[in-house]
Amino acid sequence: MAHARTIPAASALAVGKSSSAKPSIWTRLLNAIAEANMRRAEREIAIYLQNGGKFTDETEREIERRFLNRR
Repeated sequence: MAHARTIPAASALAVGKSSSAKPSIWTRLLNAIAEANMRRAEREIAIYLQNGGKFTDETEREIERRFLNRR
């Protein structure tokens, strides 16, 4: 796929800007919120695993129930 390097980023095509353009304030805000939520979930999962011991199917289901199904 030698031609793949010549194709600009999809986000640049969608908004008609070069790929080096700075993201909008809203994009940066949403990215910051998503990253903060991911760090919080990872901290809570780490605490859960420290208290629970082994990583079993039951542990995986509990993690999914607690942290991934929030809406």
